[in-house]
Amino acid sequence: MELAFVIEKFALVIVIFMISLGVAAYSTLAERKIAAFLQGRVGPHRAGWGGMFQPLADGAKMFFKEEIIPTQSNQFLFIAGPSLALLTALIGSAVIPWGQSLTFGDTVVQLQVADINVGILYIFGVVSLGVYGIMIGGWASNNKFSLMGAIRAASQNISYEIAMGLSIIALLMVTQSLSLKEIAAQQSGFINWNVWAQPLGFLIFIICAFAECNRTPFDLPESENELVGGYHTEYSGMKLGGFLFAEYINMFISSAVMATLYFGGYNFPFMNDLGLPQNIITLIGVLFLFAKIFFFIFFFMWVRWTVPRFRYDQLMNLGWKVLIPLGIANIVLTGIWIIVKDTYFK
Repeated sequence: MELAFVIEKFALVIVIFMISLGVAAYSTLAERKIAAFLQGRVGPHRAGWGGMFQPLADGAKMFFKEEIIPTQSNQFLFIAGPSLALLTALIGSAVIPWGQSLTFGDTVVQLQVADINVGILYIFGVVSLGVYGIMIGGWASNNKFSLMGAIRAASQNISYEIAMGLSIIALLMVTQSLSLKEIAAQQSGFINWNVWAQPLGFLIFIICAFAECNRTPFDLPESENELVGGYHTEYSGMKLGGFLFAEYINMFISSAVMATLYFGGYNFPFMNDLGLPQNIITLIGVLFLFAKIFFFIFFFMWVRWTVPRFRYDQLMNLGWKVLIPLGIANIVLTGIWIIVKDTYFK
């Protein structure tokens, strides 16, 4: 039984790993296509039908590109930086419930790698570790622009993690659980989605997600017109690819977390009234979860090509003077709402 359990989890890890890499690869094509659409262009269209093979061409280019390591850099940390960034981006998917269970005879397969009762704390731990890859890569490059990008990334992540944590505290007051599986299970039914109970908390969370993923308008650590390329200025080949893949995987995992915490996760309207076999309902739920994820990925890309980059002082002011006070106010309002509901609407 233990061997079967290990094989099941190993297979699930491989599937999620391949899906994460595939989504990250084709997010690059989607980004360029969306940018082209918004700007009245065609976008990539030569590598395959409609540019479908463009991510494969880009990957091959990076794989065969010359690897350059600056002579004055710390070579071990220079290589470790993108590796750590990619690793921390991937391990965040371990606690996300991708769907309900699948049943094959006497075997029940849970579509979640690890159902730990502190799943949200695990996500926050992974998010806080993610900046170390950027910091190490920026410092090890021995380049002033890279170092400035690393410092910006560190201060930005610290600032916005606080506001994100405050938004989650209010959500925990409503759900009474740290387990992502239990939070998703509580949201069966459209009216039970947490976004209706925590609209301000969701707004704070998604803004902080933009900052944590270094996405425009919060891409100050790598702003090309100021820092050449920021923390990955000195990188080329697959080391640069590691940083780029980490950014798109972070966007994918952040979208999955938002869908799970606020938009019902794998739940969809009338799922309990269809009368279909459980396995079919589970697979439909997985498709609905990925539809929500792809919507958020599109939103990330849409914002990138419509909103200009903030100045650094604006970035810090938004984090410390706007989002943190709003997060505290949201906690107070949530507490009042819970007291009133328990007192008058039992």
